[in-house]
Formats: sequence, C-alpha cells, structure tokens
Amino acid sequence: MLTKLKIKYIQSLGHKKFRDEEGVFIAEGPKLVGELLLACPDRITELYAVPEWSSRRPAGGPDAVTIQPQELERISQLATPNQVLAVVKQFETPDAVPVRGQLVLALDTIQDPGNLGTIIRIADWFGISRIICSRDCADCYNPKVVQSTMGSISRVGILYTDLEKWLAEEGQPVIYAAALEGQAVSATGKIKEGVLVIGNESKGISPAVFEKVTQRITIPRIGQAESLNAAVATGILLSHMRG
Repeated sequence: MLTKLKIKYIQSLGHKKFRDEEGVFIAEGPKLVGELLLACPDRITELYAVPEWSSRRPAGGPDAVTIQPQELERISQLATPNQVLAVVKQFETPDAVPVRGQLVLALDTIQDPGNLGTIIRIADWFGISRIICSRDCADCYNPKVVQSTMGSISRVGILYTDLEKWLAEEGQPVIYAAALEGQAVSATGKIKEGVLVIGNESKGISPAVFEKVTQRITIPRIGQAESLNAAVATGILLSHMRG
C-alpha cells in the first residue's frame, strides 16, 4: 500500500516546478513504460503497477511495487489509468546543437502538449535527433507530452533556448520556414543540412524568428481548410525533405 506521503509526491510530479526540482518525470501505460524499459532501464527510478502488469512485465529497471487499481487512480495523470506508472530521470539537455551535416527542427511557441509530443515522435520517425524549442514552448516533460511521444522522448534531444538568438548564431545553414506562401515543399528536394522552423498553432512563426528565415516552404493547399495542425504539417514536410 502506498503511503500518503508517496502519493502526494507522485501527484506533485504533474507540475513542472516539482518535476524540475526532483529532476524526474512520469510515464504511464504498458506501451510507453515498456519502450522506456527497453531504451533506458537505468533511468527508471520507481515503478508502480497493478498485478496484471507485474506478472508479465518486461525485463530491466527496478522492481515494481504492486498496487491495486484504486491506488493507481490516485497517482495517475491519465483520465483512464493504465496498469503501470514509472518515475523516470530527466534526460541530459544538449549543451549545443550543431546543424552542420544534419537537419534540425526548431519549434516556435508550440504550446499544445499533444502537438509537442507528436512532433517529437514524428522527429524520431524521420531520424531527427535534435529539436530546438523556444522558451515558451510546452514543457517536454509534461505528462501529456511524454504520453504523446510514446517513448521517442528517450531518443530525441531537446534544448530550450532563445530561438531568435540561436538562429542568428547558426550562420551559414539554410533556415526553412513552414509558411502559407512559399516554394512547394515537393520542389525543395531532399535536405541533408539546415533548420526547419515550425510555428505556433494559431499565430504561426513570430516576426522576430521569421526575419532569420532564408527559405519559405509550403504544403500546397487543394481544398478549403484554413490551416494544418502543427504536428501534421511537420510530418508532411519531413516526409518530403528527408533523404
């Protein structure tokens, strides 16, 4: 049985302040926790699971504390708790993200946790190993972000910084921007080096960041939709740009 103190501690990790103070985050569900146990078992510090999961758990990581479904409900951040919850050490933040020889994603004020998590997962799918986030993007360790990455958070390095300043310091690489007006992405060819900037869900790329862009690209619109979801647009662009 979980103590009141332990329940309070795990519940507190739903808030960024406490996650950062402790240097950990929460991951939930058999699929996500299974991915993390495979990718980075040494980073999992605590496991709490119902008997069903404990009896057939993957190898690696710490021993699981077996709890009842009603206890899992009390510590879960999900609307429908799902068998297992892990407390995981946060990943090391890259000191720098060199662009030379690779394509890097830069996110300008992506604030929806589901969008950010999905973009991290898409980046992983297309072999993007680094993402630069403006400081006002959603926290990558928000439980909804972590859930949406489905384990990709363990393979994609994420750096929060002053995006405008970072782009200005990069110098030579081409900086591509997803915009409504620009060259069709199908005409850009495969990109091996550069930065792809994705803007805010409703406002797009901020003017200060847009000034640093050297090439505008767009997904040609055929129908009447006003815009595309940021994560969907990222997937379409990368499907054309990755070699």
